[in-house]
Amino acid sequence: MRIVDLFCGAGGFSQGFRMAGHEVLGGADIDPDACATYARNFPGAAVVCGDLRKPENREKIAELAKSADIIVGGPPCQSFSQVRNHDRLLEDPRNALYREFVRVLEVAQPLAFVMENVPGLSQMRVQDRIAKELSLSGTYEVQAQMVDACDFGVPQTRQRIVFLAVHKSLGAGPVQLQGAWASGALNLERRVNGHGARYQVAGGRIDAAKALEELADPDQLGLVTVEQALSDLAHLRAGTRSDELRVEDLPHPASAYQRLMRRGAAPVLRNVSVPRINQDTVLRLAAIPPGGNHLDLPTDLRERYLTGEKWGPHNGSGRLARRHYYAYRRLHPGIWAWTLNTKADSAYHWKASRALSVREFARLQSFPDSFVFTTDPAKGDLPGRIDGGPAHSRYRQVGNAVPPLLAKAAAEALTQALREAGVTDVRKTA
Repeated sequence: MRIVDLFCGAGGFSQGFRMAGHEVLGGADIDPDACATYARNFPGAAVVCGDLRKPENREKIAELAKSADIIVGGPPCQSFSQVRNHDRLLEDPRNALYREFVRVLEVAQPLAFVMENVPGLSQMRVQDRIAKELSLSGTYEVQAQMVDACDFGVPQTRQRIVFLAVHKSLGAGPVQLQGAWASGALNLERRVNGHGARYQVAGGRIDAAKALEELADPDQLGLVTVEQALSDLAHLRAGTRSDELRVEDLPHPASAYQRLMRRGAAPVLRNVSVPRINQDTVLRLAAIPPGGNHLDLPTDLRERYLTGEKWGPHNGSGRLARRHYYAYRRLHPGIWAWTLNTKADSAYHWKASRALSVREFARLQSFPDSFVFTTDPAKGDLPGRIDGGPAHSRYRQVGNAVPPLLAKAAAEALTQALREAGVTDVRKTA
């Protein structure tokens, strides 16, 4: 089936639907760097780059969406603070972009759609209102569901709400995703002995034993650990400026997941440069065990500067500030990663003293190695561009993306529902 991706970013949703066998007609986003990545990876697709609140951009993507069987998207909702007036919250311009999704639905009337968003929608009790608006007064059967990406083969815990819907005239029932449901069964336990702290993968639920067994098996794809995702890239070094690496120079894939990620890759692997690291961070990481964080640092390593090199902002206290705490976390090789954010220092390697490359970020998000992250070649300020430079943009694009394997699960669920409703491989007017 044919899909259009609203608020597409780099194209995680589109990639997942393409992996499920669907045709990507096009996408829309305000960020010119994300649009450049999208255009590179979906060369046959149309790209509308601009603010969808502007009529000319809205009209372009709506016209394209009329040819789509399925519309997908994850509109930004950036302002879910603790307020009591939920109606006012939804009117916040930073949160109301989902209404542009609704407007395109009204014009295009696709057979089905899926919208993804942050768990805060549920916490702020606006989920029901959004689902009602998405239903277009009962035109669609909308099912809202909280899911975790790690339950769908993504080596990262990433909770999201997904709204899945099929046109009511087709007679399909509610659509739900079916994952491994291991995210609530396993966790990292901190244990302290005479040699310091260490972290161990453990589970408290009755079904934890099965999840642990599956997690430890490198030849399955249901639950994937950090090591199973990244061990073939362990030789990357901090400060490596070259962004390319010959695939033939990599070790043989050590897991089913690595084989999956390498499938269809070009001879040259891109996005492999690694940020440099300062000596203060090296000293701190040496004291943090795999899976650990700033709480494992002894008092002397919590001083703001250790080697005399002055770097980054400080609060005048001479100690690490709260803003630094998330910057000192080492991944644990035996379980999935925590939720990545948009910064390179949000996760450090479990063994080497370094941050991750964009390619490793992409692996933890389940982007295949053939997917290349880039930026618009134009320099300076562009409408929609976020400050920070090309390197930061690539990390941000990955960190903001919908994990493709989660999107693939949504694609398969909707496809099954449409098949059961009698729709096969071509667009049919609902």
